[in-house]
Amino acid sequence: MKENKYKQMLGTIYTTGSLHVAEMISNSGFNWVMIDMEHSALSLEDVQEALQVFDKKIYRIVRIPGIDEILIKRILDTGCDGILVPMVKTAQEAARVIQASKYPPEGQRSVGLTRAHGYGQDSNYYLSHANENIHIMLQIEHIEGVKNIDSILKVKGFDSIFIGPYDLSASMGLIGQVTHPDVRAAIDQIKSKCNEFKVPYGIYGASPEALISEIKDGCTYLLCGLDILLFSFALKSTFEKLQELCGNY
Repeated sequence: MKENKYKQMLGTIYTTGSLHVAEMISNSGFNWVMIDMEHSALSLEDVQEALQVFDKKIYRIVRIPGIDEILIKRILDTGCDGILVPMVKTAQEAARVIQASKYPPEGQRSVGLTRAHGYGQDSNYYLSHANENIHIMLQIEHIEGVKNIDSILKVKGFDSIFIGPYDLSASMGLIGQVTHPDVRAAIDQIKSKCNEFKVPYGIYGASPEALISEIKDGCTYLLCGLDILLFSFALKSTFEKLQELCGNY
């Protein structure tokens, strides 16, 4: 993982499946990347290939599609640094994630020989340290999760909370209105509880400017931009500037 001179972890989102894009992200200076299986067409094979490009250069968190014990096991076996689990609404769901992610006696993850284990060569070390090294990030992005935030934060075994403003706004009947006062109040409640329980948290912003208040508030895991969005807007901006120049001459 790249050395970080800031208090925050600075990250972006990978969705394309392009190894060229993965390599560009690796070389861009970000400290972490969220490999998104929830809102992309990425397969398990795509994820493992991307991890091989990202390897040792950047902290790699895979967002799984949902709370699925079998998929959690298979994703962890790819050798990622951790998982981000979306739509966690209750303490019981949080406990299920931890049980699926940790080896006995702390959980029920089964043992195999995979890339995470160095294809068998590093198996003893991995099995001895995986429970402490694997990062488990729970995403709170539904008003029910906000209502249950105290009980979720009391569950032992996870490492951080990630706030999902967009789905949270949708669950409140305010879809897309992430700056609405009621949505901001719910987000502030999550942040306040995380600080109370001394649990680091993260949040997404479409641009660096959108994250200014989160930086000031001490958010640990800043996630900014999306590979396809960054490329799409860069293309559109380049075209519009070129079009403008053509009209001037």
